[in-house]
Amino acid sequence: MTVPTSATSPAETVYRVPGDLAVVREFVRAESEGLGLSSGRADLLAVAVSELATNTLQHTDGGGVVRIWAEPGLVRCEVVDGGEPPGFGRAMPAADQPRGRGLAIVERICDEVGIRPAGDGTAVRLGMVL
Repeated sequence: MTVPTSATSPAETVYRVPGDLAVVREFVRAESEGLGLSSGRADLLAVAVSELATNTLQHTDGGGVVRIWAEPGLVRCEVVDGGEPPGFGRAMPAADQPRGRGLAIVERICDEVGIRPAGDGTAVRLGMVL
């Protein structure tokens, strides 16, 4: 495993339609493993990013961009879209609820979750410790 000692330039991919989600998941999985995440943690990051990208496609007009890079001891991933900031800090919905688990899952999977404005939209930044 390679442990980065300084930040690397982001790799990125764009998604616009539901059919792009498989490409996004594979992009995150491959890039994060290449940056030093274990296979299992890369899979978890791919799930978290897929949840965010799915929300983009369900709740905004247009798609988004996924960026991924390394910082010392950490892999960062950012999902940028034209939507409003999501509401993190939610309890996990009850098992009989048909929706609403995506953001709660993201928060439980990732070591860090943050939100920042990005132009006319929002960037959700995730961190996974190596």
